[in-house]
Amino acid sequence: MASPNVSEHLQTLRQEIEAHDYRYYVLAQPTISDAEYDQLMEELRALEAQHPDLITPSSPTQKPGGHFETTFTPVQHRVPMLSLANAFDRDGLLAWETRNAKLVDHTVQEYAVEPKIDGLAVSLVYEAGRLIRAATRGDGLTGEEVTLNIKTIPDIPHNLRAAEDVEVRGEVYMSLADFEALNERRADQGESLFANPRNAAAGSLRQQDPRVTRQRPLRFWAYAALGLPGVQSHQEGLRQLRELGLPVWEDCRVVGNLAEVWDYCVEYEQRRPNLPFEIDGVVVKVNDISTQVELGNVGREPRWAIAFKYPPTQATTLLEGITLSVGRT
Repeated sequence: MASPNVSEHLQTLRQEIEAHDYRYYVLAQPTISDAEYDQLMEELRALEAQHPDLITPSSPTQKPGGHFETTFTPVQHRVPMLSLANAFDRDGLLAWETRNAKLVDHTVQEYAVEPKIDGLAVSLVYEAGRLIRAATRGDGLTGEEVTLNIKTIPDIPHNLRAAEDVEVRGEVYMSLADFEALNERRADQGESLFANPRNAAAGSLRQQDPRVTRQRPLRFWAYAALGLPGVQSHQEGLRQLRELGLPVWEDCRVVGNLAEVWDYCVEYEQRRPNLPFEIDGVVVKVNDISTQVELGNVGREPRWAIAFKYPPTQATTLLEGITLSVGRT
């Protein structure tokens, strides 16, 4: 049995993570970096692994991150929008592959890899090719309806090129150039500045007045399709989304083994400073849909996907001068 100190520390960790979730997902005003948040989650996971009897359904490790606010209409997701487990080095990816190999009776033949854009996850529901509802991720089970705001984003078609019933999942984001221009305008108008493009995108999408959202330079990038008939792989789903008129990152690749996954991760870490938007890693998915179903989920995470996370970016600032002044006192 765990000591009272362990139970108390677990409770403190969970409360701290939930407070950071609220600041990140609801207020769009995080007070710690993504790397610091990941460290808290890893500490919680490690403690719960040592004391599984103390795991509760309400623990942040057992439910997707995020919250939903009652200022928007709550929307129940048809399929939960789960979080991804993280890997921070090559050994983490190998451990993920090893765990999965014990759960299926065949070797995974292909992985789909793509950059992990730092945006706001949303769900778009199309019926007979027409966009009928859009919602934020929220807590993964329930999101906020933002259909009118979503319809102001030029990248998102109101009608698909075919009369398909499909749920599209993707990221709303802001390019680095547009983010800088937006902050310059806000500074000129005496308004507070956004801390980063992700916060700017989240704050812009969650406006009560869609006319305000329309004035913000939001973009969209689709990363998953649910419900398209005959789709047998993740890559096939992305190809069909592109044909239906939705934007998909041009370099979502299928690779044959973990060595090639690692090469892609290294390549995009080198490309990261020159991309037009912020990424914080690479998403790796088992490409075959039937294998995804076979692997299933554990807690709040799908077993068939993982996020390889890059170290936080660091910048060097040149101090050009110091001006000293003396007051009356």
